[in-house]
Amino acid sequence: QVQLVESGGGLVQPGGSLRLACAASRSTFSTFSVYRITWYRQAPGKQRELVAGITSAGTTNYADSVKGRFTISRDNAKNTVYLQMNSLKPEDTAVYYCNAYFHALDYWGQGTQVTVSS
Repeated sequence: QVQLVESGGGLVQPGGSLRLACAASRSTFSTFSVYRITWYRQAPGKQRELVAGITSAGTTNYADSVKGRFTISRDNAKNTVYLQMNSLKPEDTAVYYCNAYFHALDYWGQGTQVTVSS
């Protein structure tokens, strides 16, 4: 799990954009393309919630709260999944985590902070 690393978080004004990346090391993911990758987020005092996911086939799903604003994509050659976040709102403020899942294999990153504030 420590070999799955999120990056790209930071402070952005409402309406701004950020691109998060979830990168897997070669030692952890022998075949990155088979994993389902999911972005989750957790805000203070709230439950962890699903944000977006992408399957090995490239099928995507999004939480209703981010549909039309966020886009998840993957670059298997780079062992990386991206979350493009546009039109950010203060309600998007949270720690964002990525998860890689394939049957009995389940990995989590350490998270990256996203703060949307003016």
